[in-house]
Amino acid sequence: MDNLLQQIDIYKKEITEFSAEKDATEIFRIKYLGTKGVVKIVMAEMKNVPNEKKREFGQILNEFKIFAENKYEELKSVTRNQLPETSNQIDLTLPGDALPLGSRHPISIVKNKIISIFQRLGFAVAEGPEIEDDWHNFTALNLPEDHPARDMQDTFYISQNPAWMLRTHTSNVQVREMEKGKLPIRIICPGRVYRNETISARAHCFFHQVEGLYIAENVSFADLKQTLYFFVQEMFGQDVKVRFRPSYFPFTEPSAEMDISCLICGGAGCNICKHTGWVEILGCGMAHPKLLENCSIDSNKYSGFAFGMGIERITMLKYQIKDLRLFSENDVRFLKQFTGAV
Repeated sequence: MDNLLQQIDIYKKEITEFSAEKDATEIFRIKYLGTKGVVKIVMAEMKNVPNEKKREFGQILNEFKIFAENKYEELKSVTRNQLPETSNQIDLTLPGDALPLGSRHPISIVKNKIISIFQRLGFAVAEGPEIEDDWHNFTALNLPEDHPARDMQDTFYISQNPAWMLRTHTSNVQVREMEKGKLPIRIICPGRVYRNETISARAHCFFHQVEGLYIAENVSFADLKQTLYFFVQEMFGQDVKVRFRPSYFPFTEPSAEMDISCLICGGAGCNICKHTGWVEILGCGMAHPKLLENCSIDSNKYSGFAFGMGIERITMLKYQIKDLRLFSENDVRFLKQFTGAV
């Protein structure tokens, strides 16, 4: 016990002479007050003290602990006073630090613009599942199992259940809305779709679509054309040229593809327009009677039109972007260019 008291005196002398140098406060805390520090070691010796002297020795150990703690508080005070005066002061009159502005993704900007244009024409927004069954993705759209048009869309099937797939278009939402039987229908269906395609400057394995559907009495192809003329002028301006070309889609008849003059090359020819001066932006047509019948809609009473466009292509034309892959690479240098875009 005498040896321990002598050791405590040595520790007290060390503590007294401990100087407040750089990082001294933390060094002191670890050495003397830490979980494996001197104070803990000394206090542990209490078990070796005879019972008749435990009270006396306990008081000595407690005084030693308080002595070390007081030194620690003294070191903290000295270190705090050594800091520059301005470190603990805040000048509330100074302007705040500028925070970098985020931006919407260009795909989101254009999608919101497309939705806004069609909402002004009375179209409501409808959404549906990205994992779909065969009926809503293909069969109801006049695409039976042996239909050759299925080969046009390389599909991702779910390995656990091949009867389910990642939707290849947002037409599945149109089918689900028609099945509700609430007529007339005037909707647009924005969303992400998936196709097993080779990734390049012009194609990707996932992309975004906006499809539209209008079902009512006495709907004509003229209604379709005027709707799409309005959309193009609102999206790209009054000077953009438009043309319709006959086409084929299983779920529309008659069908057409709509082209606009290339905004990237001005009609001179580039890789985006395949050097023709024209860019196809959407497919459209009158709703096929078989499609209406599949959804329990009387095709003798009701008619309608449908259209679908890729948001990436519209975005590429609007902002003159030449590589589709930029949209999914998350390059901040690219995305920063759209800060403040609407």
